[in-house]
Amino acid sequence: MNVFPVFFDLSGRRVLLAGGGETALQKLRLLRKAGASLLVVAPAIEHEMALAVEEGAAEWRAEELTADHFIGAALAVIATGDKAKDRTGAALAKAARVPVNVVDRADLSDFIVPAIVDRDPVVIGISTAGAAPLLARRLRAAIEAMLPARLGALARFAERFRGAVAAKIGNRQLRLRFWEQVFDGPVATAVLDGRESQAAERMLTLVNSAAANDPAQGRVALVGAGPGDPELLTLKAHRLLQEADVIVYDRLVAPAVLDLARRDARRIAVGKARGHHSLPQSEINRLLASEAHAGNRVVRLKGGDPFIFGRGGEELEHLEREGIAVEIVPGITAALGCAASARVALTHRDAAQAVIFATAEGAEGEPALDWSSLAGPHRTLAIYMGIGAAPRLQQRLLEGGLDPSMPVAVIENGTRPDERVLSGTIADLAALVARHEISGPAIILIGDVAAGARQSALESASLAAERLRA
Repeated sequence: MNVFPVFFDLSGRRVLLAGGGETALQKLRLLRKAGASLLVVAPAIEHEMALAVEEGAAEWRAEELTADHFIGAALAVIATGDKAKDRTGAALAKAARVPVNVVDRADLSDFIVPAIVDRDPVVIGISTAGAAPLLARRLRAAIEAMLPARLGALARFAERFRGAVAAKIGNRQLRLRFWEQVFDGPVATAVLDGRESQAAERMLTLVNSAAANDPAQGRVALVGAGPGDPELLTLKAHRLLQEADVIVYDRLVAPAVLDLARRDARRIAVGKARGHHSLPQSEINRLLASEAHAGNRVVRLKGGDPFIFGRGGEELEHLEREGIAVEIVPGITAALGCAASARVALTHRDAAQAVIFATAEGAEGEPALDWSSLAGPHRTLAIYMGIGAAPRLQQRLLEGGLDPSMPVAVIENGTRPDERVLSGTIADLAALVARHEISGPAIILIGDVAAGARQSALESASLAAERLRA
């Protein structure tokens, strides 16, 4: 983030507003709604600003801005419309150590006033860090259309019952579940429809019947995070990430996917890298069961799909033996996501009528696979965890009688911004991996369709644009 979003309590605090024109008037309206004690400094002011002064909502000094005006100010907003005066005002604010916003001058500002969606006390601020103000306004309009008009009333309604709910339900997890039931159920609907008396009756019934001493029921969701692009996450996976108390995740899970999780969820990294295991699988199994037994909603987040070389089957078996409820959420496995990003059709009427998924690393090292029967004409072989085993893999394929010229594509960090697509043949597979020093997660595709591998659609479009410019 280039700017950090915060909400500033201005109730009763002095805010200096420099300027008396239309732009300053717009800021006055916002600051007045925030309860600020306004000092307007300008030789002349708009009629509406003058009315605000008459009503006692602001103080006006009909003079040019000086250092004295900043004394006691919590914030300053400079909206003179004059570039030289704006620069002077920003300098005076910085000298007085008063945070300042200069309208339409992010380079002179300490903070940015966002586009605001106001459903008091629910307030949403939208900023592009000054890069595209029109985009921020359009986002505000879109969010305004989505949110119920009485959303603020629902927040105030919930506030009325917070103390009673906390007294009745001491367990934090149960309390969280209770509020989810309120906001997802008929109580919230009644408030949003303007039927608050009916909502209050239902709320009292819920509070009085709340089983405060019942232990929270934990559960585990084995969730596929896909190959890396967060937009490839399923809707169910996204919802579960928002609900999770605990997220147990692998190294292959992209940071952008984790960014979609609930901010206060506890995150536990159990990632495995080639040649290094931070936690044995048995310990991961016990960890998942322990967190669920403690009443937590656990998301076990795995790169790709949990049941395709993700050891999700072992975790499922352990959790079911422990009597824990388990949900399985499939993800886009690496072969599918990476192939699509590299513009490779895993099946093709003229080139491949079968797809085989295989791993180059088994539980005890090299798997007992007949590579010559897996790879060959008219089929595509997708190899997981094959980078470290590339020399051995190449040897096994050649020993199995495979054509050394059979196309190979190695896709590193598939679907991510740093994706690399490398093309070669079985004969130079090991050299290709070594020469390009592949270190990120990668999939190896072998078969005639791999000959068409190329960079992502975005990168291809960029290259095409460069050729046109040339």
